[in-house]
Amino acid sequence: MQDFRDMTIRELAGQCETVDDIQVMIRELFKETLQQVFEAEIEDHLGYSKHDVVGNNSGNSRNGYSKKTIKSKYGETDLRIPRDRNGQYEPQIIKKYETSINGLEDQIIALYSKGMSTRDIEDHMKDIYGVHVSPSMVSKVTDKILPLVYEWQSRLLDPVYPIVFLDAIHFKVKHENRIINKAAYTVLGVNTDGIKDILGIWIGENESASFWLNVCQELKSRGVQDILIACKDGLSGFTEAINATFPQTNVQSCIIHQLRNTLKFVPSKLRKEVTDDLKKVYKAYTLKQAETAFEEFKDKWGQKYPSVIKSWETNWLELTTYFTYPVEIRKIIYTTNTIEAFHRQLRKVTKTKTAYPTDNALRKIIYLATMGATEKWTVPLPSWLECRQQFEIMFEGRLEG
Repeated sequence: MQDFRDMTIRELAGQCETVDDIQVMIRELFKETLQQVFEAEIEDHLGYSKHDVVGNNSGNSRNGYSKKTIKSKYGETDLRIPRDRNGQYEPQIIKKYETSINGLEDQIIALYSKGMSTRDIEDHMKDIYGVHVSPSMVSKVTDKILPLVYEWQSRLLDPVYPIVFLDAIHFKVKHENRIINKAAYTVLGVNTDGIKDILGIWIGENESASFWLNVCQELKSRGVQDILIACKDGLSGFTEAINATFPQTNVQSCIIHQLRNTLKFVPSKLRKEVTDDLKKVYKAYTLKQAETAFEEFKDKWGQKYPSVIKSWETNWLELTTYFTYPVEIRKIIYTTNTIEAFHRQLRKVTKTKTAYPTDNALRKIIYLATMGATEKWTVPLPSWLECRQQFEIMFEGRLEG
């Protein structure tokens, strides 16, 4: 048979009768091309061609080959890497410790970002490319994005965010041979153009005033000078932290979360009636009407559910902040649904995992899922033009920073 290296594409194609034959040809062509690149690299490194007398007594010369197997989308390829006697030659097209090339790592990261398990990735790569990908290889490949995670988490932010949402999503993480619950605390900001962005995600076990103070201080160190309105679920210690860092920020607690917590104390047969009565409170047109509706609610349900009344009274100021604003702004801030929708997207990706082996494993998948979600965030929130004009009037001089 004619030497592979001396054959033209036409001649090679002439020997192919099936798709499998073409794939074999491409693999061989891929391998031979790499070998030729290695030969060109070491020739350039030594300064003379193979068998050239110029190399005699030059102080360095070829010293055979070492074997290396690499993984690519063409499968596993056995290569011969040239060596020099002084041990100075370093392959450039495939680095010394690289074991996969040609987009294979990008494929692994793409599959990982979709929430595929290590076993699924292993099966997929074997079925499609004929490559064995071990769990340790998946981990090593995806670890390469950790510097991007830390860079993203410390990037410079805008000086002013009219609205910021805060909420937590919980995951199970292995820690010291046991599985514990950890929360990913998300801060979602809406910039002055009405575009959403994830300002950061912090992983921790327990929230507290000191935890939130660190988060707020970090936002400030990354360039945030002012937040007009912060919308939150019942996050412990957040109000004290935001007041200490951004004292002019107004805090709005999520009405929907408060309603859900209320209904936990109410039997199912009465929930509709209680809900209808509470709607008169949080759907009132003015704060005065809301106060009147709440007094009526207290008279009707106070003796039966005193803990419900106490909860609403304790959180009343933060629950009713939104009455200060026009309807367009109220629709955005009275609930944390904006950030909950983002968390639902995260859950779609992470639902296949029962527990993560480390915090970094969780960071990687959250980061990749976040990049996938936020790349579509290019359109302002509904009615943002009206909202911005209202912010400019109500927060005179603060929107520009």
